[in-house]
Amino acid sequence: MKKKLLLFIGCLLTVAAWGQPKDDDAKYATELLKPGTEVPDFKLKTPEGKTFRLSSLRGKYVVLDFWASWCPDCRKDAPNVQRMYSQFKDRGIAFVGVSFDTDAEAWKRAIGKYGLAYTQVSELKRMKESQTAQDFGVKWIPSMYLIDPEGKVVLGTVLSYKVENKLYELTDKSYRPETEALTIDGSKGKLAAIIQKPLLRQGEKCPMVMLCHGFGGNKEAKLLTLLADSLQANGIASVRFDFNGHGESEGEFQQMTVPNEIEDAKKVYEYVRDLRYVSDVAIVGHSQGGVVTAMTAGELTSENIKAIVLLAPATTLREDAIRGIRPGGSYREEDNPLDPPEYVEVWGRKLGRDYIKTAFTLPIFETAKGYKGPALMIHGTGDRIVPYTCSEHFKEIWPSSDLVVLDAFDHGFTQCLYRVCNDAKEWLIARLRNH
Repeated sequence: MKKKLLLFIGCLLTVAAWGQPKDDDAKYATELLKPGTEVPDFKLKTPEGKTFRLSSLRGKYVVLDFWASWCPDCRKDAPNVQRMYSQFKDRGIAFVGVSFDTDAEAWKRAIGKYGLAYTQVSELKRMKESQTAQDFGVKWIPSMYLIDPEGKVVLGTVLSYKVENKLYELTDKSYRPETEALTIDGSKGKLAAIIQKPLLRQGEKCPMVMLCHGFGGNKEAKLLTLLADSLQANGIASVRFDFNGHGESEGEFQQMTVPNEIEDAKKVYEYVRDLRYVSDVAIVGHSQGGVVTAMTAGELTSENIKAIVLLAPATTLREDAIRGIRPGGSYREEDNPLDPPEYVEVWGRKLGRDYIKTAFTLPIFETAKGYKGPALMIHGTGDRIVPYTCSEHFKEIWPSSDLVVLDAFDHGFTQCLYRVCNDAKEWLIARLRNH
């Protein structure tokens, strides 16, 4: 029986293997009103002393945010709630903050400090003494509700990203495009690809964004399709494709390596660069696709690649190969990652020897330094597959780059794909539409 190689695939897991993120609602939201429940009305004072009734917002979706200036978790979440308000206020969503402060001046100072521009009200009573807290079953803050136009609960939670996710689902009016399916010559045969582009006048050009999936993934990953639709709606084309041995592309998974995925990406670049309507080319990659993106940009340089976005880039794959980390993260002295077998089984698929051997000497950051253009890294602090310090390392080699660290988000950004898509889209628009 062949010895099992200590694999380094912690950073290569597909979404199905990532598991579910920790859900604090199971512990802290048990007494919140259930979906479908009609919410009680309240009449509370604003900081200016005016009376506000919740029922005055009937006919709109309402986000109700329970918080207090003395609450550390509330202070941590306040900028995020304000960002959500800015994002959705013009989509017909009303926001109301209900504070459990007892000190009016401390409450007002916190509102000013965090720039909370949405309606704020309070009884100026402690949570345990508050009738509003009792009526809404609030035992923990921050707690949030999403209420429908009829005054019924859509969602009650202690996790703001759940509300944000639901708001995107309710208000998303993404352009539903016609797509062009095609094949592109890759390193190991034909690559299955899909191009989406905006309507263009004769002779008009637009930027093109290459979208690279991660290890074991494919071009239909929801994050990639959301981004493709969103970019198209904003005048930017995209091409998403399956790397060799993945999805509908030719090639054997056993023959797949990071270097030949880089060759695939360069072949796709050559194809889209020659399309008459393409002005500039950018690349976005998730996980292993982020490594491919960084290294491809480093080889092609900023003369050819105008911007890149790395989503939880799995740069640990080289170190993990050297250390011989297998699924489960254990290490056995009798295993020898320096002399791997022809292949190893990974969830029913054969990962080849060449993948492992090439990872040992993969010059990820050394190659990426060849790129000098705009870069954005997005990473979650809850990523158990690839630590967010990997993105911080890219920030070190590209000092002028941008880094977004999302609190508690996992490797697959399962908490709110829409948030990641929107951050990437807005950043790309700012750097490509005015180019």
